Amino acid sequence: MRRIGIGVIGFGWMGQAHSRAYRAIPTYFPGEGIRPELVAIADTVAARTDEAVDNFGFRRATHDWRTLLEDPDIDVIDITAPNAMHQQLAEDATAAGKAVFCEKPVGVNPAATAAIELAARRAGSITGCGYNYRWAPLVQHTKALIDEGRLGDPTHYRGRFFSMYGRDRLGVLSWRFKKDEAGFGALTDIMTHAVDMALYLFGPITRVVSVSEIFVKERPIPAPGQGTHYDRGQPGDQTGQVTNEDYVGAMIEFANGARGALEADRSIFGPQSQMAFELNGSKGAASWDHEKLNQLSLYLPEEQPLDGFIEVLAGDSFPRQGNIVPGGGNSIGYEDLKVIEALEFLKAVRDDRQHEPGFRQALDVANVLDAMTRSWDSEHWEDVHDLALPE
Repeated sequence: MRRIGIGVIGFGWMGQAHSRAYRAIPTYFPGEGIRPELVAIADTVAARTDEAVDNFGFRRATHDWRTLLEDPDIDVIDITAPNAMHQQLAEDATAAGKAVFCEKPVGVNPAATAAIELAARRAGSITGCGYNYRWAPLVQHTKALIDEGRLGDPTHYRGRFFSMYGRDRLGVLSWRFKKDEAGFGALTDIMTHAVDMALYLFGPITRVVSVSEIFVKERPIPAPGQGTHYDRGQPGDQTGQVTNEDYVGAMIEFANGARGALEADRSIFGPQSQMAFELNGSKGAASWDHEKLNQLSLYLPEEQPLDGFIEVLAGDSFPRQGNIVPGGGNSIGYEDLKVIEALEFLKAVRDDRQHEPGFRQALDVANVLDAMTRSWDSEHWEDVHDLALPE
């Protein structure tokens, strides 16, 4: 049994989700021989650190994240702090010789992502990034179908992430809506997932044309130390200016010749957490939507008795699902994807090999986002460039 010590920086909702995921690995995947230990939590809010120790089983807590980097019992630094902190945290953690898992976006902007990737490469650190939608069992199945050639040559791709969290005009002005704290808005918060999924399934994107918009210009100011992007103010509350974008849309071209479109919006009415794709090849098609996580629409006319899409239900025949729930048609949820994600990362740490998606894949996404932002300014198609920095 391989013990792996974990130090988490940031204990908001995502830090708690990661911590639950580490705790669940030995119960869902006992055969992997991995035993994560929640060694220490770092957060500036005392109530959060108390909860981490009392309810999650962390051995100790601190308000100074630097103490985690000095702790010999910690093998992995897990970063779920606000985006603006990611660069210093990731660079210092890799320099300290730790494996590092960082929630997306790894960098507050593409240039920061490139700097972080270089620091990790120089340090030889094992890295991971929170593109958890890759790990949905039916997405894994779709990837296998593409790699096996059963959908034929890729031709069309449509990806989107429409999220409900910003549609309430009284939703508070959390750090996610401030460019100086979050960097970009929908671009790096949710478009990043849509881009990563497109790259994962269809490969490199070569050029894009893109637009952006802020639909909700002002939001209520939360009390200091309070307010996530799901909290709500009241009519008449003092408001502040939203400084990053609610919406991003793009047309894209892939290196394999496929064409596509990507959209992301955090203020749209209707969809609640619609991280989705539809893709087409010369022999078939597939579509998947996180809101219907356990269903896949699949069209393989050469393999099906009747023409048309069929609905495939998730079950224990698909990757990793059987460890969580047996049988066919039994559902898993969002945090189960985080368990699978955490497992795959810790397997890489155990085996002393680089993990995918790691910081290199985060930079691949940032390269596309960079081209999108350049297109906002030029109002033209922009080529995707590799921003990787030389050692």
